[in-house]
Amino acid sequence: MPELPEVEVTRRSFADRITGATIREARLGKPLRWPLQCAPQSLAGMRVRGVRRRGKYLLMDLSGGLLLVHLGMSGSVMFYHQLPPAGVHDHFDLETDLGTLRLHDPRRFGAVVFALSEADPVARKLLGHLGVEPLDGGFEPTAFLAGLRLRKAAIKQVLLAGELVVGVGNIYASEALFLAGIRPTTPAHRISKPRAARLHAAVIDVLSRAVEKGGSTLRDFSNANGEGGYFQLEAMVYGRAGAPCRVCASTVRTIKQGQRSTFFCPVCQKR
Repeated sequence: MPELPEVEVTRRSFADRITGATIREARLGKPLRWPLQCAPQSLAGMRVRGVRRRGKYLLMDLSGGLLLVHLGMSGSVMFYHQLPPAGVHDHFDLETDLGTLRLHDPRRFGAVVFALSEADPVARKLLGHLGVEPLDGGFEPTAFLAGLRLRKAAIKQVLLAGELVVGVGNIYASEALFLAGIRPTTPAHRISKPRAARLHAAVIDVLSRAVEKGGSTLRDFSNANGEGGYFQLEAMVYGRAGAPCRVCASTVRTIKQGQRSTFFCPVCQKR
């Protein structure tokens, strides 16, 4: 599933090329996770003012509203100057005078949703519960610790929930917890101030490096230029069950948490 680094890499790969474009036409294929919330033809004539990211959502600011794009479990977008014929898994085209943005989503858990603004109830329903962004300077260690103290769930599940900090998906939660030396099953409220500070720094470090590496391509993720990511090649524990830990040579283990696979080193992450 595309996580924050993959979404940010995607945004960077097409934002400059579509900013300033005028929409000529919007075309829908098979239904996606949520309805568009407007008639596709109503988007024609609007200008693209810019592309931002909030958590795992791409936000396209338009002269007449906002498009929220979510990549779901298997989605990706491509930006074409010469548009090829639509395939069976191509479900949304945004044609502009500078090129066409196409959403490809084999499992159709992604979505494209129109809202008048971020204050629109449609947008608030999708974005209103999200925690702070980890990479824009607003992620404060003191507030992070205070939030952990209020939560008794396992720290891995707290990170995935996205209420304290957004975008720390399954891959990067395992990696950040390894870097901080914290067992994924540790109750969040039992994490001390020094260990919370290490985890805070680890979240920023792991996500920043993942963005620099173009994200992680485990199956079919690619950015809007069709390029894959390489962070998975330097993962310390994720996807390495049964392999030796890169630090202590102990065997990396995996467990299920909330139906998701968690990877950790039993020696480096004792508690």
